[in-house]
Amino acid sequence: MPRATPPAASPETAPSLVGREYEVEIGPVAHGGHCIARTEEGRVLFVRHALPGERVVAKVTEGREDSRFLRADAVEILEPSKDRVEQPCPFAGPGLCGGCDWQHAAPGAQRRLKASVVAEQLQRLAGLTAEDVGWDGTVEPAPGDKVPKGEVPAWRTRVHYSVDDEGRAGLLRHRSHEVQPIDRCLIAAPGVSELGVEKREWPQIATVDAVAATGSGDRQVVLTPRPGGRLPLVELDRPVSVLRAEESRGARGGERTVHRVHGRPFVRERAVGRTWRISAGGFWQVHPKAADLLVEAVMTGLTPRKGEMALDLYCGAGLFAGALAERVGEKGAVLGIESSGRAVEDARHNLADLDRVRVERGNVEQVLPRTGITEADIVVLDPPRSGAGRKTVRQVAGLGPRRIAYVACDPAALARDLAYFREEGYVPHFLRAFDLFPMTHHVECVAVLKPAEKRS
Repeated sequence: MPRATPPAASPETAPSLVGREYEVEIGPVAHGGHCIARTEEGRVLFVRHALPGERVVAKVTEGREDSRFLRADAVEILEPSKDRVEQPCPFAGPGLCGGCDWQHAAPGAQRRLKASVVAEQLQRLAGLTAEDVGWDGTVEPAPGDKVPKGEVPAWRTRVHYSVDDEGRAGLLRHRSHEVQPIDRCLIAAPGVSELGVEKREWPQIATVDAVAATGSGDRQVVLTPRPGGRLPLVELDRPVSVLRAEESRGARGGERTVHRVHGRPFVRERAVGRTWRISAGGFWQVHPKAADLLVEAVMTGLTPRKGEMALDLYCGAGLFAGALAERVGEKGAVLGIESSGRAVEDARHNLADLDRVRVERGNVEQVLPRTGITEADIVVLDPPRSGAGRKTVRQVAGLGPRRIAYVACDPAALARDLAYFREEGYVPHFLRAFDLFPMTHHVECVAVLKPAEKRS
Protein backbone atom coordinates (compact mmCIF):
# COMPACT_ATOMS: atom_id res chain seq x y z
CA MET A 1 0.00 0.00 0.00
CA PRO A 2 1.26 3.55 -0.64
CA ARG A 3 2.79 5.14 2.43
CA ALA A 4 3.52 8.70 1.27
CA THR A 5 2.68 11.23 -1.41
CA PRO A 6 5.36 11.86 -4.05
CA PRO A 7 6.53 15.37 -4.83
CA ALA A 8 4.69 17.29 -7.55
CA ALA A 9 6.00 17.07 -11.11
CA SER A 10 6.18 19.62 -13.90
CA PRO A 11 3.40 19.47 -16.51
CA GLU A 12 5.85 18.36 -19.19
CA THR A 13 6.64 15.05 -17.48
CA ALA A 14 4.80 12.19 -15.84
CA PRO A 15 4.57 12.66 -12.08
CA SER A 16 7.64 11.53 -10.18
CA LEU A 17 7.21 8.72 -7.67
CA VAL A 18 10.54 9.36 -5.94
CA GLY A 19 9.93 9.36 -2.22
CA ARG A 20 6.75 7.28 -2.31
CA GLU A 21 6.79 4.30 0.06
CA TYR A 22 5.20 0.91 -0.53
CA GLU A 23 4.78 -1.98 1.87
CA VAL A 24 5.68 -5.05 -0.19
CA GLU A 25 6.74 -8.67 0.00
CA ILE A 26 10.14 -9.25 -1.56
CA GLY A 27 10.37 -11.81 -4.34
CA PRO A 28 13.37 -13.38 -6.07
CA VAL A 29 16.83 -11.89 -6.45
CA ALA A 30 17.63 -10.17 -9.75
CA HIS A 31 20.91 -9.48 -11.52
CA GLY A 32 22.44 -6.26 -10.22
CA GLY A 33 22.22 -6.49 -6.42
CA HIS A 34 18.51 -6.07 -5.85
CA CYS A 35 15.35 -8.15 -5.49
CA ILE A 36 12.01 -7.94 -7.28
CA ALA A 37 8.75 -6.92 -5.64
CA ARG A 38 5.33 -5.81 -6.87
CA THR A 39 3.02 -3.23 -5.43
CA GLU A 40 -0.69 -3.90 -4.94
CA GLU A 41 -1.43 -2.13 -8.23
CA GLY A 42 1.13 -4.31 -10.01
CA ARG A 43 4.09 -1.95 -10.30
CA VAL A 44 7.46 -3.70 -10.48
CA LEU A 45 10.02 -2.58 -7.91
CA PHE A 46 13.72 -3.39 -7.99
CA VAL A 47 14.52 -3.17 -4.29
CA ARG A 48 18.00 -2.88 -2.78
CA HIS A 49 18.89 -3.73 0.85
CA ALA A 50 16.23 -6.45 0.96
CA LEU A 51 16.26 -10.27 0.82
CA PRO A 52 13.83 -12.74 -0.78
CA GLY A 53 10.83 -13.54 1.41
CA GLU A 54 11.04 -10.40 3.53
CA ARG A 55 8.26 -7.91 4.05
CA VAL A 56 9.60 -4.37 3.90
CA VAL A 57 8.76 -0.75 3.41
CA ALA A 58 10.34 0.19 0.08
CA LYS A 59 11.01 3.85 -0.72
CA VAL A 60 11.21 4.77 -4.39
CA THR A 61 14.56 6.23 -5.48
CA GLU A 62 13.97 6.38 -9.25
CA GLY A 63 10.86 6.32 -11.41
CA ARG A 64 7.76 8.13 -12.62
CA GLU A 65 4.14 7.26 -13.18
CA ASP A 66 4.89 6.08 -16.72
CA SER A 67 8.09 4.12 -15.88
CA ARG A 68 8.21 0.42 -16.80
CA PHE A 69 9.63 -0.26 -13.34
CA LEU A 70 10.73 1.61 -10.24
CA ARG A 71 13.92 1.45 -8.22
CA ALA A 72 13.63 1.50 -4.44
CA ASP A 73 15.45 0.98 -1.16
CA ALA A 74 14.16 -1.12 1.72
CA VAL A 75 14.03 1.51 4.47
CA GLU A 76 12.17 -0.57 7.08
CA ILE A 77 12.29 -4.34 7.56
CA LEU A 78 8.92 -5.56 8.81
CA GLU A 79 9.53 -9.33 8.53
CA PRO A 80 13.25 -10.17 8.21
CA SER A 81 14.74 -13.19 6.48
CA LYS A 82 16.66 -15.73 8.53
CA ASP A 83 19.61 -14.90 6.26
CA ARG A 84 19.65 -11.26 7.33
CA VAL A 85 22.55 -10.04 9.50
CA GLU A 86 23.36 -6.65 10.93
CA GLN A 87 25.48 -5.05 8.25
CA PRO A 88 29.07 -4.70 9.51
CA CYS A 89 29.81 -1.52 7.56
CA PRO A 90 28.35 1.75 8.89
CA PHE A 91 28.43 3.20 5.37
CA ALA A 92 26.26 0.48 3.82
CA GLY A 93 22.54 1.05 3.59
CA PRO A 94 19.92 3.14 1.82
CA GLY A 95 21.34 6.37 0.42
CA LEU A 96 24.90 5.56 1.46
CA CYS A 97 27.88 3.84 -0.24
CA GLY A 98 26.99 1.93 -3.39
CA GLY A 99 30.07 -0.33 -3.40
CA CYS A 100 28.53 -3.29 -1.56
CA ASP A 101 25.16 -4.87 -2.29
CA TRP A 102 24.85 -7.67 0.28
CA GLN A 103 26.33 -6.44 3.57
CA HIS A 104 22.98 -7.34 5.15
CA ALA A 105 23.14 -11.00 4.04
CA ALA A 106 25.07 -13.85 5.69
CA PRO A 107 28.07 -15.01 3.60
CA GLY A 108 26.47 -18.32 2.64
CA ALA A 109 23.27 -16.54 1.67
CA GLN A 110 25.23 -14.16 -0.56
CA ARG A 111 26.65 -17.10 -2.50
CA ARG A 112 23.19 -18.67 -2.83
CA LEU A 113 21.83 -15.39 -4.17
CA LYS A 114 24.63 -15.21 -6.72
CA ALA A 115 24.03 -18.83 -7.73
CA SER A 116 20.36 -18.00 -8.31
CA VAL A 117 21.35 -15.09 -10.55
CA VAL A 118 23.76 -17.23 -12.59
CA ALA A 119 21.10 -19.95 -13.01
CA GLU A 120 18.43 -17.41 -13.99
CA GLN A 121 20.65 -15.71 -16.57
CA LEU A 122 21.68 -19.03 -18.13
CA GLN A 123 18.05 -20.14 -18.40
CA ARG A 124 16.61 -16.83 -19.61
CA LEU A 125 19.32 -15.84 -22.10
CA ALA A 126 20.63 -19.21 -23.28
CA GLY A 127 17.93 -21.74 -22.38
CA LEU A 128 20.47 -23.71 -20.34
CA THR A 129 20.08 -25.45 -16.99
CA ALA A 130 22.80 -26.17 -14.46
CA GLU A 131 22.83 -29.76 -15.67
CA ASP A 132 23.24 -28.58 -19.28
CA VAL A 133 26.43 -26.68 -18.40
CA GLY A 134 27.90 -29.27 -16.01
CA TRP A 135 27.53 -27.00 -12.98
CA ASP A 136 26.77 -28.16 -9.45
CA GLY A 137 24.74 -25.01 -8.82
CA THR A 138 27.05 -23.52 -6.20
CA VAL A 139 29.22 -20.43 -6.04
CA GLU A 140 32.56 -21.32 -4.49
CA PRO A 141 34.22 -19.02 -1.95
CA ALA A 142 37.84 -18.11 -2.54
CA PRO A 143 40.30 -19.83 -0.17
CA GLY A 144 40.36 -17.98 3.14
CA ASP A 145 37.12 -16.09 2.50
CA LYS A 146 34.89 -18.25 4.70
CA VAL A 147 34.09 -15.84 7.52
CA PRO A 148 31.48 -15.98 10.30
CA LYS A 149 28.22 -14.08 10.10
CA GLY A 150 28.72 -10.38 10.64
CA GLU A 151 32.34 -10.37 9.47
CA VAL A 152 33.74 -9.16 6.15
CA PRO A 153 36.70 -10.59 4.20
CA ALA A 154 39.21 -7.84 3.38
CA TRP A 155 39.90 -8.77 -0.23
CA ARG A 156 39.87 -5.70 -2.47
CA THR A 157 43.46 -4.96 -3.55
CA ARG A 158 42.42 -2.04 -5.75
CA VAL A 159 40.09 0.70 -4.53
CA HIS A 160 38.92 3.68 -6.56
CA TYR A 161 38.12 6.57 -4.22
CA SER A 162 36.22 9.67 -5.30
CA VAL A 163 36.87 12.97 -3.54
CA ASP A 164 34.14 15.42 -2.55
CA ASP A 165 34.29 19.22 -2.72
CA GLU A 166 35.76 19.36 0.78
CA GLY A 167 38.68 17.10 -0.15
CA ARG A 168 37.34 14.02 1.66
CA ALA A 169 37.90 10.59 0.11
CA GLY A 170 34.96 8.25 -0.19
CA LEU A 171 32.97 6.00 -2.49
CA LEU A 172 30.09 6.86 -4.80
CA ARG A 173 26.53 6.30 -3.73
CA HIS A 174 24.48 3.82 -5.74
CA ARG A 175 23.71 5.07 -9.28
CA SER A 176 25.00 8.50 -8.32
CA HIS A 177 27.97 10.82 -8.70
CA GLU A 178 27.58 11.92 -5.09
CA VAL A 179 30.45 10.97 -2.80
CA GLN A 180 29.88 9.15 0.47
CA PRO A 181 32.90 10.06 2.66
CA ILE A 182 34.19 7.09 4.66
CA ASP A 183 36.83 6.54 7.31
CA ARG A 184 37.48 2.92 6.33
CA CYS A 185 36.42 0.44 3.64
CA LEU A 186 35.89 -2.97 5.26
CA ILE A 187 36.42 -4.95 2.06
CA ALA A 188 39.70 -3.18 1.24
CA ALA A 189 42.74 -5.43 1.55
CA PRO A 190 45.08 -4.68 4.47
CA GLY A 191 47.68 -3.19 2.14
CA VAL A 192 45.15 -0.65 0.88
CA SER A 193 43.85 0.21 4.36
CA GLU A 194 47.42 0.76 5.57
CA LEU A 195 47.82 3.61 3.06
CA GLY A 196 45.39 5.70 5.08
CA VAL A 197 43.74 7.34 2.07
CA GLU A 198 40.54 8.02 4.03
CA LYS A 199 42.40 9.65 6.92
CA ARG A 200 43.77 12.65 5.03
CA GLU A 201 42.38 15.46 2.90
CA TRP A 202 42.84 15.62 -0.87
CA PRO A 203 42.45 19.26 -1.96
CA GLN A 204 42.17 19.79 -5.72
CA ILE A 205 42.01 16.01 -6.33
CA ALA A 206 39.09 14.32 -8.14
CA THR A 207 39.94 10.63 -7.60
CA VAL A 208 42.47 8.49 -5.74
CA ASP A 209 43.26 4.97 -6.93
CA ALA A 210 44.96 2.85 -4.27
CA VAL A 211 46.68 -0.42 -5.17
CA ALA A 212 48.21 -3.06 -2.91
CA ALA A 213 49.93 -5.71 -5.03
CA THR A 214 49.77 -9.36 -4.00
CA GLY A 215 53.01 -11.04 -2.99
CA SER A 216 55.42 -8.17 -3.70
CA GLY A 217 54.53 -5.57 -1.08
CA ASP A 218 54.29 -2.89 -3.78
CA ARG A 219 51.89 -0.04 -3.03
CA GLN A 220 50.71 2.60 -5.46
CA VAL A 221 48.50 5.69 -5.41
CA VAL A 222 47.29 7.27 -8.66
CA LEU A 223 45.92 10.79 -8.27
CA THR A 224 43.67 12.50 -10.78
CA PRO A 225 43.56 16.29 -10.13
CA ARG A 226 40.49 18.37 -10.75
CA PRO A 227 40.77 20.62 -13.83
CA GLY A 228 43.49 23.13 -13.03
CA GLY A 229 44.28 21.39 -9.74
CA ARG A 230 47.73 20.60 -8.41
CA LEU A 231 49.03 17.53 -6.65
CA PRO A 232 49.27 17.85 -2.87
CA LEU A 233 52.36 16.83 -0.95
CA VAL A 234 51.63 13.15 -0.36
CA GLU A 235 52.62 11.70 3.00
CA LEU A 236 51.02 8.31 3.50
CA ASP A 237 51.41 5.69 6.19
CA ARG A 238 53.99 3.58 4.35
CA PRO A 239 56.33 3.71 1.30
CA VAL A 240 54.26 4.06 -1.84
CA SER A 241 54.65 4.99 -5.49
CA VAL A 242 52.72 8.11 -6.48
CA LEU A 243 51.49 8.82 -10.00
CA ARG A 244 49.48 11.58 -11.61
CA ALA A 245 46.74 10.69 -14.09
CA GLU A 246 44.93 12.81 -16.63
CA GLU A 247 42.41 12.06 -19.32
CA SER A 248 44.00 11.61 -22.74
CA ARG A 249 41.08 12.22 -25.05
CA GLY A 250 43.02 11.56 -28.20
CA ALA A 251 44.72 8.39 -27.01
CA ARG A 252 44.02 5.07 -28.72
CA GLY A 253 41.64 3.00 -26.67
CA GLY A 254 40.71 5.95 -24.45
CA GLU A 255 43.46 5.20 -21.94
CA ARG A 256 44.46 7.70 -19.29
CA THR A 257 47.88 9.29 -19.47
CA VAL A 258 49.80 8.52 -16.28
CA HIS A 259 52.91 10.40 -15.17
CA ARG A 260 55.32 9.11 -12.55
CA VAL A 261 55.72 11.44 -9.57
CA HIS A 262 57.56 9.18 -7.17
CA GLY A 263 58.56 5.51 -7.27
CA ARG A 264 57.79 2.90 -9.92
CA PRO A 265 55.14 3.49 -12.58
CA PHE A 266 53.96 -0.10 -12.07
CA VAL A 267 53.37 -2.69 -9.37
CA ARG A 268 54.62 -6.26 -9.28
CA GLU A 269 52.07 -9.02 -8.73
CA ARG A 270 52.89 -12.63 -7.87
CA ALA A 271 50.79 -15.46 -9.31
CA VAL A 272 51.27 -18.98 -10.72
CA GLY A 273 54.94 -18.92 -9.74
CA ARG A 274 55.81 -15.79 -11.74
CA THR A 275 56.15 -12.06 -11.18
CA TRP A 276 53.92 -9.84 -13.31
CA ARG A 277 54.47 -6.16 -14.06
CA ILE A 278 51.19 -4.24 -14.10
CA SER A 279 51.39 -0.62 -15.20
CA ALA A 280 49.21 2.01 -13.57
CA GLY A 281 45.63 1.61 -14.69
CA GLY A 282 46.28 -1.85 -16.13
CA PHE A 283 43.91 -4.73 -15.46
CA TRP A 284 44.64 -7.32 -12.81
CA GLN A 285 42.24 -9.44 -10.81
CA VAL A 286 41.17 -7.54 -7.68
CA HIS A 287 40.91 -10.48 -5.28
CA PRO A 288 44.36 -11.64 -4.10
CA LYS A 289 43.50 -15.32 -4.73
CA ALA A 290 41.75 -14.78 -8.05
CA ALA A 291 44.67 -15.11 -10.47
CA ASP A 292 45.83 -18.49 -9.16
CA LEU A 293 42.27 -19.77 -8.74
CA LEU A 294 41.17 -18.85 -12.26
CA VAL A 295 44.32 -20.20 -13.89
CA GLU A 296 43.80 -23.51 -12.09
CA ALA A 297 40.17 -23.71 -13.26
CA VAL A 298 41.04 -22.80 -16.85
CA MET A 299 43.97 -25.19 -17.15
CA THR A 300 41.97 -28.04 -15.60
CA GLY A 301 39.31 -27.52 -18.23
CA LEU A 302 41.63 -27.09 -21.22
CA THR A 303 44.18 -29.82 -20.29
CA PRO A 304 46.87 -28.26 -22.54
CA ARG A 305 49.16 -30.70 -24.33
CA LYS A 306 52.73 -30.38 -25.51
CA GLY A 307 53.02 -28.90 -28.97
CA GLU A 308 49.56 -27.36 -29.13
CA MET A 309 48.57 -24.01 -30.59
CA ALA A 310 46.81 -21.85 -27.99
CA LEU A 311 45.11 -18.46 -28.07
CA ASP A 312 44.69 -16.05 -25.15
CA LEU A 313 42.11 -13.46 -26.23
CA TYR A 314 41.75 -10.23 -24.23
CA CYS A 315 45.03 -11.34 -22.67
CA GLY A 316 45.75 -8.31 -20.46
CA ALA A 317 49.19 -8.56 -18.91
CA GLY A 318 49.57 -12.16 -20.10
CA LEU A 319 48.40 -14.25 -17.15
CA PHE A 320 46.73 -17.07 -19.09
CA ALA A 321 49.21 -16.83 -21.97
CA GLY A 322 52.05 -17.49 -19.53
CA ALA A 323 50.30 -20.47 -17.99
CA LEU A 324 49.51 -21.87 -21.44
CA ALA A 325 53.10 -21.41 -22.65
CA GLU A 326 54.46 -23.40 -19.72
CA ARG A 327 52.15 -26.29 -20.60
CA VAL A 328 52.37 -26.43 -24.41
CA GLY A 329 56.15 -26.53 -24.18
CA GLU A 330 58.85 -25.36 -26.57
CA LYS A 331 57.18 -26.99 -29.58
CA GLY A 332 53.89 -25.29 -28.85
CA ALA A 333 52.82 -21.71 -29.57
CA VAL A 334 50.66 -19.10 -27.85
CA LEU A 335 49.15 -15.98 -29.38
CA GLY A 336 47.77 -13.28 -27.12
CA ILE A 337 45.57 -10.40 -28.33
CA GLU A 338 44.87 -7.30 -26.24
CA SER A 339 43.53 -3.83 -27.07
CA SER A 340 45.27 -1.83 -24.31
CA GLY A 341 48.68 -0.54 -25.33
CA ARG A 342 49.99 -0.50 -21.75
CA ALA A 343 48.80 -4.05 -21.16
CA VAL A 344 50.49 -5.26 -24.35
CA GLU A 345 53.78 -3.71 -23.23
CA ASP A 346 53.38 -5.40 -19.84
CA ALA A 347 52.53 -8.76 -21.41
CA ARG A 348 55.55 -8.66 -23.71
CA HIS A 349 57.75 -7.75 -20.75
CA ASN A 350 56.25 -10.41 -18.51
CA LEU A 351 56.61 -13.18 -21.10
CA ALA A 352 59.91 -12.13 -22.66
CA ASP A 353 61.55 -15.38 -21.52
CA LEU A 354 59.00 -17.45 -23.46
CA ASP A 355 59.85 -17.10 -27.14
CA ARG A 356 56.88 -19.27 -28.12
CA VAL A 357 54.52 -16.47 -27.04
CA ARG A 358 53.48 -13.64 -29.35
CA VAL A 359 51.28 -10.73 -28.23
CA GLU A 360 49.41 -8.54 -30.72
CA ARG A 361 47.63 -5.26 -30.02
CA GLY A 362 44.12 -4.47 -31.19
CA ASN A 363 40.48 -5.48 -30.96
CA VAL A 364 40.14 -9.25 -31.04
CA GLU A 365 37.60 -9.37 -33.86
CA GLN A 366 39.83 -7.18 -36.04
CA VAL A 367 43.24 -8.66 -35.20
CA LEU A 368 42.39 -12.37 -35.15
CA PRO A 369 41.58 -12.62 -38.88
CA ARG A 370 44.82 -10.78 -39.75
CA THR A 371 47.07 -13.21 -37.89
CA GLY A 372 46.84 -15.85 -40.59
CA ILE A 373 45.89 -18.48 -38.01
CA THR A 374 43.33 -20.91 -39.43
CA GLU A 375 43.37 -23.52 -36.65
CA ALA A 376 43.88 -23.56 -32.89
CA ASP A 377 43.81 -26.38 -30.37
CA ILE A 378 42.73 -24.47 -27.26
CA VAL A 379 41.44 -20.96 -26.63
CA VAL A 380 41.00 -18.75 -23.57
CA LEU A 381 38.62 -15.78 -23.68
CA ASP A 382 38.59 -13.30 -20.81
CA PRO A 383 36.52 -10.47 -22.32
CA PRO A 384 35.38 -7.25 -20.67
CA ARG A 385 32.06 -7.11 -18.83
CA SER A 386 30.13 -6.67 -22.10
CA GLY A 387 31.27 -10.09 -23.32
CA ALA A 388 32.90 -11.31 -26.53
CA GLY A 389 29.91 -10.97 -28.87
CA ARG A 390 28.60 -12.95 -31.81
CA LYS A 391 31.34 -11.99 -34.32
CA THR A 392 34.22 -13.01 -32.06
CA VAL A 393 32.43 -16.21 -31.05
CA ARG A 394 32.02 -17.11 -34.72
CA GLN A 395 35.71 -16.43 -35.38
CA VAL A 396 36.84 -18.56 -32.44
CA ALA A 397 34.57 -21.46 -33.32
CA GLY A 398 35.82 -21.29 -36.91
CA LEU A 399 39.29 -22.21 -35.72
CA GLY A 400 38.01 -25.62 -34.58
CA PRO A 401 39.53 -25.75 -31.08
CA ARG A 402 39.01 -28.92 -29.08
CA ARG A 403 38.39 -26.89 -25.92
CA ILE A 404 37.49 -23.25 -25.18
CA ALA A 405 37.69 -21.64 -21.73
CA TYR A 406 35.53 -18.56 -21.20
CA VAL A 407 36.24 -16.42 -18.12
CA ALA A 408 33.30 -14.12 -17.34
CA CYS A 409 32.65 -11.43 -14.76
CA ASP A 410 29.05 -10.94 -15.89
CA PRO A 411 26.65 -13.91 -16.05
CA ALA A 412 24.38 -12.14 -18.52
CA ALA A 413 27.19 -11.62 -21.05
CA LEU A 414 28.34 -15.21 -20.46
CA ALA A 415 24.86 -16.59 -21.12
CA ARG A 416 24.47 -14.59 -24.34
CA ASP A 417 27.84 -15.78 -25.63
CA LEU A 418 27.11 -19.40 -24.69
CA ALA A 419 24.00 -19.16 -26.85
CA TYR A 420 26.15 -17.86 -29.73
CA PHE A 421 28.63 -20.70 -29.24
CA ARG A 422 25.80 -23.23 -29.37
CA GLU A 423 24.82 -21.82 -32.77
CA GLU A 424 28.41 -22.42 -33.87
CA GLY A 425 28.48 -26.03 -32.65
CA TYR A 426 30.06 -25.64 -29.18
CA VAL A 427 28.40 -26.65 -25.92
CA PRO A 428 29.44 -26.31 -22.26
CA HIS A 429 31.57 -29.11 -20.84
CA PHE A 430 31.49 -27.71 -17.32
CA LEU A 431 31.06 -24.45 -15.46
CA ARG A 432 32.38 -23.19 -12.14
CA ALA A 433 31.36 -20.01 -10.34
CA PHE A 434 33.50 -18.17 -7.80
CA ASP A 435 32.69 -15.54 -5.19
CA LEU A 436 35.67 -13.31 -5.90
CA PHE A 437 33.77 -10.14 -4.97
CA PRO A 438 32.24 -10.79 -1.52
CA MET A 439 29.58 -8.35 -0.31
CA THR A 440 28.90 -7.21 -3.90
CA HIS A 441 26.56 -8.70 -6.51
CA HIS A 442 29.46 -9.59 -8.84
CA VAL A 443 30.38 -13.21 -9.54
CA GLU A 444 33.15 -14.73 -11.67
CA CYS A 445 32.47 -17.78 -13.84
CA VAL A 446 34.67 -20.13 -15.85
CA ALA A 447 32.89 -22.07 -18.58
CA VAL A 448 34.74 -24.70 -20.58
CA LEU A 449 33.23 -25.60 -23.97
CA LYS A 450 33.72 -28.47 -26.39
CA PRO A 451 32.45 -29.35 -29.88
CA ALA A 452 28.88 -30.57 -29.61
CA GLU A 453 29.54 -33.82 -31.44
CA LYS A 454 32.28 -34.88 -29.00
CA ARG A 455 31.26 -36.46 -25.71
CA SER A 456 34.69 -37.01 -24.13
